[in-house]
Amino acid sequence: MKWTELLKSHVEDVYHATEGLMDLVKQKDLSWKPETGSNWMTMGQLLMHLTTACGFCMRGFVTGDWGCPEGAKYEDIPEEQMLPPAEKMPAVKQVAKAKKLLAEDKALALAMIEQAGERTLATKKVEAPWNPGTKYELGLHLLHMVGHLSQHKGQLFYYLKLMGRPVHTGHLWGM
Repeated sequence: MKWTELLKSHVEDVYHATEGLMDLVKQKDLSWKPETGSNWMTMGQLLMHLTTACGFCMRGFVTGDWGCPEGAKYEDIPEEQMLPPAEKMPAVKQVAKAKKLLAEDKALALAMIEQAGERTLATKKVEAPWNPGTKYELGLHLLHMVGHLSQHKGQLFYYLKLMGRPVHTGHLWGM
């Protein structure tokens, strides 16, 4: 299997399942977060994070555009801005807005796979700004970004379970 086929297949599957789980979130749920432990995102923050967990990062790897302010570099941004505590993370105010942003991020992910192309995905080595000095094939970095979205999709699944929603394994996998 080629990188482009593998990545597109995973993108389609993970975004489909994520959208299905978002369909189970109600507007009143956006301020909910687990009661025990600390540094939990609210549901609204988690939904917002899902909308930038994959395609946005793929754009960074493929084009070098990490969304930094004009003239700034990723490494110039303070760590608290890059990995803020949960209470400082942005949140969506509408579930419908999260679904729209997720669809846009999926389109961006697919566009970045196309833009990179098979040869570049297989041969170009790049480093993640958060892991300087360690280079991997571009295709592997993009696959990791799909994994990042999948990890937070699982978090959404467990948030729904903790809220008492009748979710099952089929929801997790988009069935």
